[in-house]
Amino acid sequence: MTDKVTPDDGAIESRGIRVARGDKMILRGVSIRADAGEVVGVLGPSGAGKSTLFRALVGEIPVEDGTVRLFGEDMTRTALWERARAGVAYVPQTPSVLWDLSVEDNLRVYHRIVHGGAWPKRARAGEDDAIARLAERVALSDRMDVRAGELSGGERRRLELARALTRPPKVLVCDEPFAGVDPQQASRLGDMLRGLADDEGVCVLLSDHHVAEALRVCTRAVLLLDGQVAMEGTPDAFQEHPLVVGRYLGNWGRSLPPPSI
Repeated sequence: MTDKVTPDDGAIESRGIRVARGDKMILRGVSIRADAGEVVGVLGPSGAGKSTLFRALVGEIPVEDGTVRLFGEDMTRTALWERARAGVAYVPQTPSVLWDLSVEDNLRVYHRIVHGGAWPKRARAGEDDAIARLAERVALSDRMDVRAGELSGGERRRLELARALTRPPKVLVCDEPFAGVDPQQASRLGDMLRGLADDEGVCVLLSDHHVAEALRVCTRAVLLLDGQVAMEGTPDAFQEHPLVVGRYLGNWGRSLPPPSI
């Protein structure tokens, strides 16, 4: 379990960050803030810069200008592993399970990476207990012997979430968590993400093209267009905003069911 963070604490923040790819500026002065206990959706059309923003926030790519702050501390020049140690967990868009290993062995590998690779026999029982708890949290206890490559899309995403929870995070960044997942599994995963925010004070940032599910679990939504923040507000305000209707969802957005938990 993570030490509970109070909702008044700022969790992760970008201030005017700019990221270029070659001669093209992908992020053009993006400033966002997400607080402890929030689920913030960063939404927008393909090519808006959402994945680039997340990769910059977690330290996978450098920024040209601006700052990234974690609980008030400037982390702009710190490496991905340093941000992970400070409490930032990342579920990337691309699959990241170890395909040929079982669910149990996947969790064991990640656990040893996080907590140290040299485990004496006396620590094995504690490791087994920790792995069992992780599997239970993401509802994979009955799939421990299954090879990761044989999991469904929803199960694979839950395994990746378990990996991110191996070191209890303060900030969880999820890029396309519902991709390749059927609606029932997406709802289950969404409930898990919202539970982390509500029950443990984790700050959750997510981006997904399954807009209805993303808005269902979000407390706040940000529209990213052309590498810039175009608007932000509650899920209800988001799907009614003229920019969202005009440049992202169209009138389909107005027909979404009211976001609720």
